[in-house]
Order: sequence, then structure tokens, then C-alpha cells
Amino acid sequence: MGDHTRAERLPAVPTAFVPPAPAHRPAAPAGPTPTNLTPTSPTPTSPTLAGVTGAADRPAPAGGSSGIVWARPAERRRPRLTREAIVDAAVAMADAEGLEAVSIRRVAAALDARPMSLYSHFDRKDDLLALMNDQVAAEVIVPEPLPADWRDALRAIAHRTRDSSLRHPWVLQTLACHPRLGPNGLRHAEQSAAAVSALPLPPRRRGALLRAVDTYTLGHVTAELRERQGYLGGADRAGVQRYLTGVLESGQYPHLAQFHSQDLVLVGEDARESFAEGLEWLLAGIAAAIGATPS
Repeated sequence: MGDHTRAERLPAVPTAFVPPAPAHRPAAPAGPTPTNLTPTSPTPTSPTLAGVTGAADRPAPAGGSSGIVWARPAERRRPRLTREAIVDAAVAMADAEGLEAVSIRRVAAALDARPMSLYSHFDRKDDLLALMNDQVAAEVIVPEPLPADWRDALRAIAHRTRDSSLRHPWVLQTLACHPRLGPNGLRHAEQSAAAVSALPLPPRRRGALLRAVDTYTLGHVTAELRERQGYLGGADRAGVQRYLTGVLESGQYPHLAQFHSQDLVLVGEDARESFAEGLEWLLAGIAAAIGATPS
């Protein structure tokens, strides 16, 4: 039989397979070469290797936002390991042991997976932290409809922010370097903007108003967490109060002596009441500044 007949009987070679080059390559047959025998670019033969292709080798997503994890679509296939399962495991680990305990290797071990398999869902650990941050941001979103009065709406958002941050103390660390650009973070921002949209203020001043409430809320949470973790190198609350009582009775600080030692500890057992009282003062001051009618 001629060379053309032999070529027609060759089985189709999968495009993902690249045969090793022979020592001597025979001349190409005179007829047309099947396109599936000469793929345009080699494809890795191992799924694991395919999942760890470097960021520089991957095609940029539409819009040119290759460095933003939110611009990268979730894996279209149905892998054994999902992005949601990875983030759930990482959040649980951070809640139990702190953010420092979270690593790709440890999260993979908790899921009984190989570390490299996680990289089919994101490129680096920072992406995982951003995904964790956004999952927690879902807890801050107030169920619709929002209260009609802007103060009631901001109260609801602030209390949910405080409660969520106390459940996940590590989230304050991620906010410093991972702005909330994910879908839940943007929903939270949209809801906050909607809460003050009816105020007779330009957008810049509405943004400043929201930042003031956010700063108060996160600052109070930071103070609560600091007390929870202990003052003065790990001293308990009773020890701190004994120390302050002695200082106040020394006569060196007459204005501070007018306070009870318990009042000088930023937040105590009624931390929620302390938070709510300060929030009311803040909202009342904002209302007075913009000439809003009392609620």
C-alpha cells in the first residue's frame, strides 16, 4: 500500500498529547497532514502541572485585569476541590488559630489535597486572603429592605460590622492590604451608599460621612479585641484595674482621679452598650452638622 493509505489508517492522536521527537523524522507524506497530529502549542500532560502554570504564562482575563482575583472566573470544570471549600477551610483555620496559621500547605492538608492543586483556583496566598475577606463581608450586608431613615440604616450596618469583626478578628489585618473589591465587599459598599443617598450632600461629603462611621466602628472593635487579648503584656483585667486604682490614688493625676478605674478601661463587659452610645453621639453630631431633622 502507498503512504497515503497508511496515513489514513492512523488513529487520531489527542491534541493534549505531544509525541517525543524521533531521532530521524521521515519526510511528510504528499497528502494533507491531519491537523490533530500537529498541535499549535504543547499542552501539559499532567493536570497538576496544568494547574500551576505561572501567572505570567496565563492569558489575561477580559478587561486586562490579570492581577485582580475577582476578574478571574471560577474554574469552569467541576474539580474535586472547589474554591468555596478552600475558602471555608481557610476561614475556619484563621478563626481558630489566627491569620498567621493560614498557609497554602496547611489549608491543603486540612482538605486532604496537594498544595499545588489549590493554585488552579488562585495564583498566590494574597488571593486567598482576599477571598477570605470577601466571604466575611457577606455577614455585614443588612437584609433588605434597609431602614428608611439614614441613621437607622447606618446603625444596622455598623452593628453588623462590629459583630462580624469580633467573630473574625483576623479580618482587620486583611483590610489593611486587601480593599474589599470582591462581590460581597462591593454589595456592602453599595448598601452603605444607598443608606445616605437621600441626604442633601455632594458625593464627596457622603463618602466622608461613611468613612467616619466606619472608622469609629473598626476603632471600637480594635479596642475590644485589645482588651480581650489582655493589657500590659498579658495582664488580666483585674490586674489592670488594681494598677490603675493605685495610680489614681497617688494624686499625680487629679483629673483622671475623677473617674473610676473601670471607666478608664476602654471597653468592659457592656461593650455593646459602650459601642451603641458612642455611635449615637457620632450620628447626632453628623445630623447637627448637615442640618438633618431629628429622627
